[in-house]
Amino acid sequence: MATGSRTLWKGAITFGLVHIPVGLHTASTEQGVDFDWLDKRSMDPVGYKRINKRTGKEIDKDDIVKGVEYEDGKYVVISPDEIEAIYPRTTQTIEIQRFIDANEIPFLYLERPYYVAPINKGQKVYALLREVLSKTGKVGLAKVVIATKQHLAALVPSGEVLVLNLLRWGDEVKPLTGLDLPAAGVKGAKVTAAEMKMAEQLVKDMSGKWNPDEFKDEFRHAVMKVVEKKVKAGDTETVIQPEEEAPAEGAEIIDLTELLTRSLKGGKAAKPAGAPAKKTAGPGKTATAKKSGATAKKATRKKAPGGARKAA
Repeated sequence: MATGSRTLWKGAITFGLVHIPVGLHTASTEQGVDFDWLDKRSMDPVGYKRINKRTGKEIDKDDIVKGVEYEDGKYVVISPDEIEAIYPRTTQTIEIQRFIDANEIPFLYLERPYYVAPINKGQKVYALLREVLSKTGKVGLAKVVIATKQHLAALVPSGEVLVLNLLRWGDEVKPLTGLDLPAAGVKGAKVTAAEMKMAEQLVKDMSGKWNPDEFKDEFRHAVMKVVEKKVKAGDTETVIQPEEEAPAEGAEIIDLTELLTRSLKGGKAAKPAGAPAKKTAGPGKTATAKKSGATAKKATRKKAPGGARKAA
């Protein structure tokens, strides 16, 4: 599979005692026009200053603490050590919690897709999971940590590839309270038979096959035409960006038949072949986890308005 993107991290899919070494790849791109702020005198990127909103004065980063608002205008300050202690542990695993019917997850919960590809001779067990999910109509409901943030995710077969689609947590989806909605059902909504018949005919006339290539971001394409015209005219500037770190290595697979048999018997999780990285400074973190977590964080970090980078 050619994704045209680098590996965010290398780890494993786990369920029962089965351990599938995989690499995680970005499956989507942000295509909106990104206008960065640049200093016209030097073409250096321009970011936001740390400004005290009450005094309007710039402050030093050492004077900044992190607080959580629990009531209007009232905060609890959380120290760096307290934050470090409760950060989700970067395990480099996509840990399947259960298998559910594919049609059980509403579109409302889907957030961001990633391609998952096998590594370290994991093709056979990867294919087994992909095919059994396709045959049973199930998806794997999993937990995964990316860039120090824990996510709920669905592992979904899509042709040749398994897609890890990050999901919104249940409390991140707002309830319908306060929405002025018509009653459910044709009778409840007071829709007549004639209106329903005409609406069905219109839907039929406008129906077609799913083809994403037929739909474009017209504004972005118009802006990029202007950009291409300026490039051809030589009206360009150069802005140097820092280099990215290399991803860390993942684990290896152990015997598939043995793991499946032991999993069906309710055995405890086995330690995968290939010793994990030795621990370095910082509780609960390994050198591999820290390096891979930082790499994933860079890959998934979004730009703030005006081209400034949001601080972690």
